[in-house]
Amino acid sequence: MEQLWSGFVEALRLIANRDSELWDITVRTILVSGVATVFAMIIGVPVGYVLARGRFRGRTVVLGVVNTGMGLPPVVVGLFVWLMLVRSGPFGGFELIYTKRAMVIAQFLIAAPMVVGFTSTAVQALPEELPDLLSVLGAGRLRTLWILSREAHLGLLSAIMAGFGAVVSEVGASMTVGGNLQGSTRVLTTAIVLETGRGNNDRAIALGIILLVMAFLVNLLLTAVQQRTVRARGG
Repeated sequence: MEQLWSGFVEALRLIANRDSELWDITVRTILVSGVATVFAMIIGVPVGYVLARGRFRGRTVVLGVVNTGMGLPPVVVGLFVWLMLVRSGPFGGFELIYTKRAMVIAQFLIAAPMVVGFTSTAVQALPEELPDLLSVLGAGRLRTLWILSREAHLGLLSAIMAGFGAVVSEVGASMTVGGNLQGSTRVLTTAIVLETGRGNNDRAIALGIILLVMAFLVNLLLTAVQQRTVRARGG
């Protein structure tokens, strides 16, 4: 308890003093995880819709792959991306390894299966006849996808929360492909590992508290939007 209290006091001190390194790490964390989540939504929502409404050979296998991906250890994803981006790898010429872009790629691969899975479940919960009805009314494919997304947006908000929560809290992939470089690729989770290894437990706990508060505030915002929609429908 004493260490937790010391960490809490240290967190308040860092925030009150506007510690430049802390804010730099926090902003980088939000940027990397936010961009990865946005890309996961852009690609994952249409894929989830296709899996929910499509009837094609191998669909069950694809769903199985998606479900497996939802539980894939981040460090394994990081290793795969590292092998692809390292200088001797197939994409080594792009010089992406140990950059924020490499971290975005790794986190995208972690978040995408969750977005696809949650989207597929949300769309499958809609009435089966809804797409056909929209087609009869003259809605094109993109218009139909947009309307179905609006109808299933409670599930989509859950997808955003699940995807963002998974990537903002992971450390293995970010450490592997980012290298935890000061002023470049260091984020809150990798900074916690570093400070713990140095024996700076107070600072590590402080960073952990800040990470938890940040994740809570983002999810609180999304939950408020979600619940407002529920109340609007109920009223």
